[in-house]
Amino acid sequence: MSQRSRYFVNEYCAREEEIANCATSMRREINHSQNAAKKNLHKILQRIVDKEPPERAETDGGLYVGASGISYAFLRLAKHALLEAEADKYLSSAERYLRSSLAMVQRRGGRSSPGFLLGDWGILAVGAVLATVRGDEKTANEFVTRYAESAERCKEVNFLKCGSDEFFVGRAGFLYGALWLNRTMQKVVVPFDAMHEIARTIVVSGKMYARVHNSPCPLMYAYYGTEYLGAAHGLCAILQVLIQVPSFLDNNADIDSTTRTCVDYFLSLQTPTGNFPCAMDEIDRSGRSRRNSDDELVHWCHGAPGVIYMMAAAYLRWKDQRYLNSCVLAGDLVWRKGLLRKGPGICHGVAGNGYVFLLLYRLTGNEIYLYRAAKFADFMNSSQFQSDARVPDSPYSLYEGIAGTACFLADLIEPDKAHFPFQDVF
Repeated sequence: MSQRSRYFVNEYCAREEEIANCATSMRREINHSQNAAKKNLHKILQRIVDKEPPERAETDGGLYVGASGISYAFLRLAKHALLEAEADKYLSSAERYLRSSLAMVQRRGGRSSPGFLLGDWGILAVGAVLATVRGDEKTANEFVTRYAESAERCKEVNFLKCGSDEFFVGRAGFLYGALWLNRTMQKVVVPFDAMHEIARTIVVSGKMYARVHNSPCPLMYAYYGTEYLGAAHGLCAILQVLIQVPSFLDNNADIDSTTRTCVDYFLSLQTPTGNFPCAMDEIDRSGRSRRNSDDELVHWCHGAPGVIYMMAAAYLRWKDQRYLNSCVLAGDLVWRKGLLRKGPGICHGVAGNGYVFLLLYRLTGNEIYLYRAAKFADFMNSSQFQSDARVPDSPYSLYEGIAGTACFLADLIEPDKAHFPFQDVF
């Protein structure tokens, strides 16, 4: 393997056909990996507490790399059937990790930092759900109210100079958070009419930008001057949330048509091997990616492992087989090139790419995808990965570190409920 490769060679590929032809062998391999995941899950959670205790955890960095993201992981895992006996312990950990982040938000008062993954909105959302679980309705209502009030800022077309529509700090992130709050709290805490108004603002913003910049796609956006396409800052996460906001496209036939045209444009960009360009400046006049296949990015943040969630949402809405075929092709790419050297995280690591197979398993019911997810989990426990993979800058965080890995392992154990954090398409 070239030292310059972004990924480890997937040695499991050689045995996949043999395993796929024997249901008993495949089920045995999956069960073995799930049992190993159960053991590793407890170890990872203890390691986070030991190596990154709440009093030393990064207050800044939001859900992405901050203490609030670790809090989310403990909150999520406290609900897991495997950890039910220790639920109170993990909820206490969630509270301790969130405390300093909430204090920072409270100190800012009316000068809140916008953003779901990188700002105050995500911290408030996790705080609201955690307070609800603990039976503190007063605090939960306070945080929900503050979250909902942030909608007013999102209605300004250019409320952020860097770009107001993407997932980390923009309108799309606010809507993902609202969807998560409504689903998790099992009631409408962010009203649909407010969500629809923000979604319409996203469409207006995208049309304006596309028109001014002569974009080949009806909606286009830029973040710090770059027209990203991936899930982190780009078009696919924006389109996905437009599809998922309840009844939004149902009530707006023209926007439904525009959104589907954008998805079809995205489909035209998929390479023969299943990937997508990172940004519009990588696309030549014929619509093909300029990036060499040896240097392509196979990350949730940039590439097929993030775009697949938009394609899955599109398939579930319009039942167009092309979108499911796109997901399958993306999954095959991730199987070949998804054992990333960058580490175990969900943003640009092995766990994030493993989530691709859990999604495909839920979409298709085909156990070969559960097998693939299991092998990605196994690989993170291998001596090769432990010795040769890069240690992330934030090794215990939700998106770059092992807090996200813990979520993936828990979902491998209960795959029928599996979903990438904040991006459940079902």
